[in-house]
Amino acid sequence: MGPVSYRESTPQAVLENLGGAMWIAGMLLTSSLTRRWYNRWGATPAEQAGHYPGDDLVPQPRLTYTRAITIQAPADEVWPWLIQIGQGRGALYSYELLENIARCDMHNAGAIVPEWQTPQVGDKVRLGPEGYPFYWIGGYEPGRWLLLVTGDLTRTETGFARPDPLPEKYVLDTWCFVVEPLAGQASRLILRGRQTYAPDTFANRMIWRVITEPMGFVMMRQMLIGIKRRAEAARRRG
Repeated sequence: MGPVSYRESTPQAVLENLGGAMWIAGMLLTSSLTRRWYNRWGATPAEQAGHYPGDDLVPQPRLTYTRAITIQAPADEVWPWLIQIGQGRGALYSYELLENIARCDMHNAGAIVPEWQTPQVGDKVRLGPEGYPFYWIGGYEPGRWLLLVTGDLTRTETGFARPDPLPEKYVLDTWCFVVEPLAGQASRLILRGRQTYAPDTFANRMIWRVITEPMGFVMMRQMLIGIKRRAEAARRRG
């Protein structure tokens, strides 16, 4: 059994998860009005315009977002929480109770675990047990950035590439987490996501744009907040 879950069994956490469910409902109902806001949540104009690892895998995304948060802890204290994400590892630091209603078997870590600190390119970062969606680690620079990829990508000796030519039906999806040092022992955690798919049908737009994107925002926002809480709490403990 992994480290004890972080706050998920407390009344405050239960209320927070109920709030998360309300957030999801609200985003699903209002995404046509709030989409511009939630796809830029917390990010500066410079961060939105920045080029990050993995962008070239999806050069013409149908969906893209850049989200960010300031953490009052240096980058080298944020990184260990980030690199251990994934089901069966540190989990996603998001709404654990909501994830487990969907049988994702998530247990958010409240500690840094040494054996989870050295994954390899090509390792899976799971979003649930076997049979659930997952990402591959597409590359990383310790203390700096982590690229996760999924979809119809081709494994190469150094990472992943788009198939050439692309099939008639495909999905390409990337998450890139970047930890930027700031003055005063603080840092920025930036999440860039890019996705494209084919064919561009009504069904695909409903799945990815209308349902998945607003729900994903709520869960990813909480993930960024969860990493911030852990890094800052660990720093306060010394």
